[in-house]
Amino acid sequence: MSTVETQEHTALRAAVAALGQRYGRGYVREELWTEAAKLGYLGVNLPEEHGGGGGGMQELSIVLEELGAAGCPLLMMVVSPAICGTVIARFGTEAQKRQWLPGLADGSLTMAFGITEPDAGSNSHRITTTARRTDDGWTLNGRKVFISGVDIADATLIVGRTEDAKSGRLKPCLFIVPRDAEGFQRSQIDMELAAQEKQFELVIDDVRLPEDALVGGGTSHAEGCGGEDAGLLQLFAGLNPERIMTAAFAIGMGRYALAKAVEYARTRQIWKDPIGAHQAIAHPLAQAHIELELARLMMQKAAALYDAGDDIGAGEAANMAKYAAGEACVRAVDQAVHTLGGNGLTREYGLAQLITAARVARIAPVSREMILNYVSHQSLGLPKSY
Repeated sequence: MSTVETQEHTALRAAVAALGQRYGRGYVREELWTEAAKLGYLGVNLPEEHGGGGGGMQELSIVLEELGAAGCPLLMMVVSPAICGTVIARFGTEAQKRQWLPGLADGSLTMAFGITEPDAGSNSHRITTTARRTDDGWTLNGRKVFISGVDIADATLIVGRTEDAKSGRLKPCLFIVPRDAEGFQRSQIDMELAAQEKQFELVIDDVRLPEDALVGGGTSHAEGCGGEDAGLLQLFAGLNPERIMTAAFAIGMGRYALAKAVEYARTRQIWKDPIGAHQAIAHPLAQAHIELELARLMMQKAAALYDAGDDIGAGEAANMAKYAAGEACVRAVDQAVHTLGGNGLTREYGLAQLITAARVARIAPVSREMILNYVSHQSLGLPKSY
């Protein structure tokens, strides 16, 4: 696995960067989404036979990183093509692939992802949203919280649990729930975070779904493409791309903040030299650059492993990449604001709102402490404390 990007990836990075520069910080999300889709960037990771670019997480992470570095990240890229598109492409029935993948690829359809719950967080073993079989399909009940973009999504991929008829134990399953399904209620959460995509709490009250709403269909891999017996596998196949894309989101944001600070340090002159000539300013910015570049290397490793089909290796690398990128982003934003002094808190420079936004990469979709738990248990073999 090379640590140097291919010519194709370098060209893709340059093309997306040019698109991002045309929109910049004052972008209109719908307009950028539409153009990025038209250029093939939104579905670059989806199969060619369903209208995608035939690439993988390496290409999709480049797209999100470069848009973020230009100040116009598209948060729903983490959810719609990366999580939902990947899960359906890998595990969906042929009918589900035909119904959803072309639209996810060309941007005409958007899908949200619902896993987090008020009491369970994103712990799939404690999720209480349940699905009960009926004569003609399924009935879902439960609650979800901090679900991005439900208002603009055509459907939400809901993580629920079904009862194993043999053992009586509950096991994770994924269901495609249309936005207008009866009993599928949403309420917007009042966030301090300045983001174009809104956060919602969902109440799932006796939502009736057809049999084919279950991702993969059937009750076993032999009957469909996963169904009830592969829900956990499907879930983690979606969570690795989520962590990779969160890393790309954070790296892009950190690069945007750092670029603003470097430009300011290069041109702001108090005495005879620009402030960037002083090591107290220059060294922390150099350190922020190094940390962002190191985080990108781990993100690229995670994406390459995932695209190669190594889910276990990608799981470790994706968690490490998300951790490293979140830490690097927070420090880059903090140093950028500090470099600009009072100007760093003005609306003109657009850095102050990143102080809140940067913390998202530390706490979502999984906190840095849970990643440290994962690494200590899975990578180092240390015993669990819970």
